[in-house]
Amino acid sequence: QVQLVESGGGLVQAGGSLRLSCAASGRTFSSYAMGWFRQAPGKEREFVVVVSRNGGTTEYADPVKGRFTIDRDNAKNTVNLEMNSLKPEDTAVYYCAAKDASDYTGSSVWTRERRYDYWGQGTQVTVSS
Repeated sequence: QVQLVESGGGLVQAGGSLRLSCAASGRTFSSYAMGWFRQAPGKEREFVVVVSRNGGTTEYADPVKGRFTIDRDNAKNTVNLEMNSLKPEDTAVYYCAAKDASDYTGSSVWTRERRYDYWGQGTQVTVSS
């Protein structure tokens, strides 16, 4: 069982930056690939970025490439999302998610939300124009 708690959301002007953090409970954090998803008002939840359980592989959604950076610290059970050059269209609730990757190679990543096993409650990010 893994519990995920996001933090770091808020209101920022377009062009600004925010850093989201996700703290995970449990002693097997390094067995999980960690992803970030987001859901804008009136839209379905969408994939943002994922990092493999060994931290060596990442995959980004096209709209955030070059602006967002994910990193994880397996010693601290945390995964962070650095968001730069924010745009109004980045406004959404951002969710941290964990996928049990213990039966896969350390570099495996997943982009489909139905593959994830645990979800946080989400943190609101609002970008004003």
